[in-house]
Amino acid sequence: MSSPVRSPAPPRAAAIPEGTRDVLPPEWAQREHLRARLVEVFGAWGYRGVELPALEYASADHPQDARAFKLIDSGGQVLALRSEFTTAMGRLVRSRFPAGPFPLRLHYGGRLWLRALTSELGRLREFYQVGVELIGVATPQADAELLHLAAAALGAVGVSAQLEVGYPGFVDAVLEDAGLHGEARDALHDAIDRKSGADVDLLARRDGLSAEVTRTLHALTDLYGGAEVLDTAGGLAQGERARDAVAHLRTVAALYSGPLLFDLGVSRRYGYYTGITFRAYADGLNQPVLGGGRYALEGGLPGAGFAVGLERLTGVLAPTLPPEPEVVLALDLAGATLARAAGLTAELAWTDDRAELQAFCVARGIKRMVQGNTFSDVDSSGSNGGGA
Repeated sequence: MSSPVRSPAPPRAAAIPEGTRDVLPPEWAQREHLRARLVEVFGAWGYRGVELPALEYASADHPQDARAFKLIDSGGQVLALRSEFTTAMGRLVRSRFPAGPFPLRLHYGGRLWLRALTSELGRLREFYQVGVELIGVATPQADAELLHLAAAALGAVGVSAQLEVGYPGFVDAVLEDAGLHGEARDALHDAIDRKSGADVDLLARRDGLSAEVTRTLHALTDLYGGAEVLDTAGGLAQGERARDAVAHLRTVAALYSGPLLFDLGVSRRYGYYTGITFRAYADGLNQPVLGGGRYALEGGLPGAGFAVGLERLTGVLAPTLPPEPEVVLALDLAGATLARAAGLTAELAWTDDRAELQAFCVARGIKRMVQGNTFSDVDSSGSNGGGA
């Protein structure tokens, strides 16, 4: 019997835009497994799921406005493809939960797009994140909850990650206490964030800073390590802002009670984050698999959260993930039912031509057929054997 299935003609072109990629079945299954496990953990902690549109109104005030894909709809409105979730979640909270009740716990997931390639994302312009937001509270308990949840989520998928905590406002507070303002302060933020002692010296000479202030700036670049970092930071904290930052971090660390690394030289994006920031690093990957921090929504409503990069997580965990269920070819519905009841995946035969079915199994790597209540091995040589 001839088969109606036909092989497609070879494609004339298989190009896709740079920074995008096809996700094929094995990786898709791994990603879905991880996404489902993370969502399960978020739900168990009281975070409820929401879905956000991929299209947003473009705005010059959006933190990723310069990096967003933009398009114009039929009415002439400039739209942007979603480039990060925090702003979108802020819009959702303002419009859907203006009166709370707070704290509000939400989780989300979906694709993001950036117009430019970035090495930070492995030169991807389209990528997938899942994450959580805790809205309406700014207490140390709320920050500690997010650290606990981050560790629990990564632990649930088998990642033993190191959590690294920063507080960008601490550097700004120390610079303010040292009497630094304007362009000089901005330039030092960048040099300290890059931990570039040479640039700190260059800027200190350029701006005529005292030897004492220069020593303080160098000390900021070295604020990396365990709990002892908080003691050193406490010695540098002269003003109320800096002292409050150190006290907040001490309380969060005590509430978390697990191992933390502190990087108080983190200074970049200090204008966006209003409190702690944190990242999680997994063995074998020099980029974080998770990142987040505390911010303020429009109107001053406090928020904090984190996102997990699903591509990176899949890359880290792929060798350790459970294999997909065995696939068998079912020659009838009874066989398919039997196989599925046994936890197998059953594809139905589409023809009575045993030679064609045999060749298909060999090509697909299917090792068994089932008919009725009988399994039979596929002849890997491709001959017309293996009768059920």
